Amino acid sequence: QLQLVESGGGLVQPGGSLRLSCAASGLALDYYAIGWFHQAPGKEREGVSCISSTDGSTYYTDSVKGRFTISRDNVKNTVYLQMRSLEPEDTAAYYCAHDLTRDCSGYHVGLMSTWGQGTRVTVSS
Repeated sequence: QLQLVESGGGLVQPGGSLRLSCAASGLALDYYAIGWFHQAPGKEREGVSCISSTDGSTYYTDSVKGRFTISRDNVKNTVYLQMRSLEPEDTAAYYCAHDLTRDCSGYHVGLMSTWGQGTRVTVSS
């Protein structure tokens, strides 16, 4: 069975960068789509980005377009979320999750499979 572990979160100043990692074990990540979600205090969890396993297509929520980049390293069985120009509004717990599909269909409707435990990102001066 698939297990996901997020890492890379921490405290960063506004305008700074972080790279989050979603490492998989048990199954290869390259077969299904992987999505990143975040949940800020007092708010619902929402999708941030997703990468497909069909043609590598990527998707981003409007608030992070141009600042975040999702990528996949199949050799390391890891999906990354490179976050640049971070803003205080990005402060949240970030989770990766495994889609049951290959094209991010689950991500777009808010239905995913296995979830990691999350990694916290705090953007503050």
